[in-house]
Amino acid sequence: MCNLYSMTKGQQAVRQLARALRDKTGNLPSFPGIFPDYSAPVVRNTPEGRELTMARWGMPSPAFALKGRNSDSGITNIRNVKSPHWRRWLGTENRCLVPFTSFSENEHLPDGRKPPVWFALDETRPLAFFAGIWTRWTSVRKVKEGETTNDLFGFLTTEPNKLVGAIHPQAMPVILTRPEEFDLWMDAAPDEALKLQRPLADDALVIVARGLKEDKASAPI
Repeated sequence: MCNLYSMTKGQQAVRQLARALRDKTGNLPSFPGIFPDYSAPVVRNTPEGRELTMARWGMPSPAFALKGRNSDSGITNIRNVKSPHWRRWLGTENRCLVPFTSFSENEHLPDGRKPPVWFALDETRPLAFFAGIWTRWTSVRKVKEGETTNDLFGFLTTEPNKLVGAIHPQAMPVILTRPEEFDLWMDAAPDEALKLQRPLADDALVIVARGLKEDKASAPI
C-alpha cells in the first residue's frame, strides 16, 4: 500500500492541470514527502466549481477496525469500493484529485530492511493525480489532540502493473494522467468513474529513486 508520496510542483501547475477555479491553500509549499495523517493538497468539487484545498490523509476507518481503540489515524488506501463503508463517498460531491509527482512502495530485502522505492511517470516527475475521495469528519485522530473535525482524503488502489508489482505485489494507486480521465473521475456516474480503477500500463512508470524518505528531485514550477 502507498503510504508515502511527493508533490513538488507549484499550485499554479495543479490548478491549471485540474482546471480548479478556486484556491484555498494560500502559499503552497513543496511536499517532497507526504506521510499518513499529514495535510496535503487535493482538488475537489464544489457548487462553484473545482477547488484546490488542503485535507488530512486518511479516511475514516470502518467501525469494526476501531474496536478497542480510542483514536483513528485513518485509512489511506481504498481498494474494496463495493463495501458500504466506502460506497457512501463515491458520489461526485466526495470525489477528488490528489496531485502527486512520485510515490513510493517499500521493497522487502532478504536482510529484513524495507527501503522505499520511488516511482514516477518519468525522470522529470510530471504532475499527475491519484483518484481520491474525501469527507468532513469529526473523530479523535490523535489522543493528544482530542476530538477534531477535519477534511480527510484517501485514494483508490488497484492491482499493480509489472514494474510496481515487482516491488509491491499487492497493489498500486489508481493514477490519472489525461484531462479526460480527470473529468471522468470528477463528473461521471460512479459505475463509469470506477472503470478508472485499473493499473497503468507496464511501461507507464519508471523507478526514479531508492532508499530515500523524501523525493526532492523535482523542483517546484
